[in-house]
Parts: sequence; structure tokens; C-alpha cells
Amino acid sequence: MLWTIIGAAAAILTMFSFVPQIIKISRTKSAKDISITTIIQLALGVSLWIAYGVYLKDAIIITANAVTLTSMVVILLLYRKYSRIPQK
Repeated sequence: MLWTIIGAAAAILTMFSFVPQIIKISRTKSAKDISITTIIQLALGVSLWIAYGVYLKDAIIITANAVTLTSMVVILLLYRKYSRIPQK
């Protein structure tokens, strides 16, 4: 039971860890400080965690990483959108 609570807490922290970055990119309309390589690498790693969670039939692993992957996709879309804007 304790480890389930620890796993759920870790999942919640991970799931929402990129929300501040999404908010910052949206507010500043700039993604110039984002490392696209890091975001892609993390998205691939999270995708593998989802596959592992499916293999284990572990809802916490699947859900946490699916939400995290969604955040990564949002960041990638914002990066694409705001990296096209010419800087003054």
C-alpha cells in the first residue's frame, strides 16, 4: 500500500512537471530556450515507459506517462509554432 502511494505521488509530480514550461512558452510566445533534442529524447523515453506499463498492466505507469507524453507533444507544438516567429 505504501509503495502504491509513493508510486502515485511520483506519477502526479511527473505528470505535471512540464505544465510550468508550457505556461511560460505560451505567455512569452517564445521557445528559444527550449532544447528540442531533450524534449524529443524525453518523449521517446516516456513512450517506452508507456509500453512497459502496458506490458505490466500497471495503470499508474501508463496514465502518468501518457499525461507526460501529452505535455511533451504540447511543448513540441508550441516549439514549432513559436520558433517560426522572427526575433526582433
